[in-house]
Amino acid sequence: MTHPVILITGGSRGIGAATAILAAKRGYDVAFTYQSNATAANEVAEKIRATGRKALMLQADVAVEADVLGVFKQVDAQLGRLDALVNNAGILEKIMRLEQMDAARWQRVLGVNVIGSFLCAKEAVLRMSTRHGGKGGGIVNVSSVAARIGSPNEFVDYAAAKGAVDSMTMGLAKEVATENIRVNAVRPGLIYTEIHASAGEPGRVDRAKEGVPMKRGGTADEIAETILWLLSDQSSYVTGTTIDVAGGR
Repeated sequence: MTHPVILITGGSRGIGAATAILAAKRGYDVAFTYQSNATAANEVAEKIRATGRKALMLQADVAVEADVLGVFKQVDAQLGRLDALVNNAGILEKIMRLEQMDAARWQRVLGVNVIGSFLCAKEAVLRMSTRHGGKGGGIVNVSSVAARIGSPNEFVDYAAAKGAVDSMTMGLAKEVATENIRVNAVRPGLIYTEIHASAGEPGRVDRAKEGVPMKRGGTADEIAETILWLLSDQSSYVTGTTIDVAGGR
């Protein structure tokens, strides 16, 4: 019996790790990228294998085209097919106002969040699209509520990057709609993950949760459930859609 194959970028922690483990439980063989934390990646791989599914962990910087090409070659060689892509890899930098930022910061943030998502989507389409001899598949891009609210005084660069992801989601979905590929996005709100520590405020969710109508932060598992639904047959008529998973924010 062949199992569907999913590739998740940034799969060693947070939303990516939760999605990788849930995908394995749903019957996927899982390939995922990580940038540097091999220990965390190994822990995720072990949890995937414990479900009886295959795990392929691949070190890569998705902002680097050669790394992305290498990832897809490994998926081709070791798993033989690709049915789903989750563009989850993303970075935040320190909280600050726009006039305090420099161009190098914008290049880093857009490199991972935007260029990385583009490069992976391109390679996935070349494999999935019926136009290129594929059998179809699904792509889910992980955006952020930041794209909608702008993240003033914190991460205008990140918000702009996720706004670009939203636009790419809509455009790509329309390009491949007749090629048996569905392209959607999720916009998480305040979620308990390690990404806030990299921005210099590990307690950010608890600080800001009173501004959420539901008065709580979300979990990585709640985002993973939405991603897997978007990749499932239950959402077969959904494409070009972005779902806010943000407690009403």
